[in-house]
Formats: sequence, structure tokens, C-alpha cells
Amino acid sequence: MRNVFLSCAVFSLFALGCICVFLFAEGIPFIHRIGVTNFFGVTWNINAKTYGVLSMIVTSVFVTALSTIIGVSAGLLTAVSLYKFCPAKLVSPIRQMIQLLAGIPSVIYGLFGMIVIVPFLRDNISPNGVGYGILASSLVLSVMILPTIVSVSLDALNAVPKNYYEGALALGATSEQSVFSIMIPAAKSGILAAVVLSIGRAIGETMAVIMVIGGSPVMPKSLFQSVRTLTANIAMGATELSGDAQTALVATGVVLFIFTLLLNVSFSLLKKGNKA
Repeated sequence: MRNVFLSCAVFSLFALGCICVFLFAEGIPFIHRIGVTNFFGVTWNINAKTYGVLSMIVTSVFVTALSTIIGVSAGLLTAVSLYKFCPAKLVSPIRQMIQLLAGIPSVIYGLFGMIVIVPFLRDNISPNGVGYGILASSLVLSVMILPTIVSVSLDALNAVPKNYYEGALALGATSEQSVFSIMIPAAKSGILAAVVLSIGRAIGETMAVIMVIGGSPVMPKSLFQSVRTLTANIAMGATELSGDAQTALVATGVVLFIFTLLLNVSFSLLKKGNKA
């Protein structure tokens, strides 16, 4: 069994190594050849052989940040409600229904967003009559990351010793004060893990985003504007492009990979800081 476990670990490292070699062997020389300045330019035009990804980087950051803010706010409050303020007999059914959201295919979320959310934003909120864009994508992603935030945050809260809560009540704190001032800070490591996992899900989501964001490779200037993320850019051209255009997509994957790496490193540093 020791050899089996070791083989699984080695295979995981081998798979990661293959992906890294593929991305960097193809992407880095391309970025060097066209120039870092050009690659991180604003204009993406395949016909003109201009492969600037800055607009898509900015869009990805905006979509990820907004969806995380909405999703974490709703998810953390939901977890707190299930932890102390929801009737005990309803906790399990509600949690199971929330976890069912994780099993819904991405294309269904995208279809719902395209048919329901985009027309609603276009007809009731958008000042320019455009429903596609950053806000529509963020709303769809915020629902998609809810199961992760709720489940991990609730587990983190349940892992905190109950005497913390009881001690706060004994000192005169209300139930709300005990949860928000004592229990949540004590569970911050697990809650932070939920936030990082949700950010990773949001930044890597593709199909649902493609269906509600529009797809124009331009710099975002409004929440209601057709734009494009890094993942959407790769997916929209992966099966159609060839030559330098296809290599540019691999280079885009390098940028996305570095984003994810920085996210994981930042999480590790934050955990070390919390332990210190």
C-alpha cells in the first residue's frame, strides 16, 4: 500500500510537471518573440496578428473580485445562519440543497444567466440597454461558488470548540456577538480556505462565463458591456485557431497559471501569518 500511495503522489507530480512544461515551453518563447509590451497590450486582433491580453486580465480580475464579494458575503452569512440561527431540523435539508448547486453543470448556469439574468439586467438595471457583461457574469459565478463557501465555512465553524461560544455567553455577550466576535475569528483559517477555493473556481470558470459576458476583447469600462475573460478567450479560439494565434492562447494559459500560482502562494503566506 505504501508503494501504491507513493505512485499516486508521483503521478500527481508528473501530471503537474507535464502541464507546466507544455505551457511554458510553448508560451514563454512566444511572449519573448512578440515582446512583453505587445503581449500585455490592450488590443487583441488575430487578423492583424496583435495579441494583447491586458483587457482580458483586467476583466478576469473584475469578474473574480465582484463574484467573490457577492458570493462570500452571501455564503458566509448562510453558513452562520445554519450554524446557530436556523432551526436544527432545517439545517441538514438546507445544506443538502445548497450542495446540490455544486452538481449542476456549468452550461446550465450559463443558460439560466443568458435567459433570465441578462434580460433582467438589460430591461431593469442597465443604463445602456446591454445585459451582458461583468455584472451578469459575477452574479452567475457568485451562485456557483456558494456551495464551496457555505460547506467549508460551516465545517470551520463546527470545528471551533463549543466552550468558546458558551464562554462568551457567560460573559454577557449576545448570541450574535458571540458568533461574529468570537466564533468567526476563531474559524478564520477555514473561512479563508473557503474564500481561496471560491476565487479559484471563479477565475477558472469558462462555459457559464462565455454565455453571459458577451465575448468582445476590449478594455472594460462598464459593468454592462460585452467583454472577455482569459478563460473565455482560450475556450473561444482553442478549436478554431492555429499557428501563432493558437500559441497565443497557450501564452494566455501561462498568465492564468501564474495567477493561480500566486493565489496559492498568497494563501500559504496568509496561513503562516495567522499561525505566527
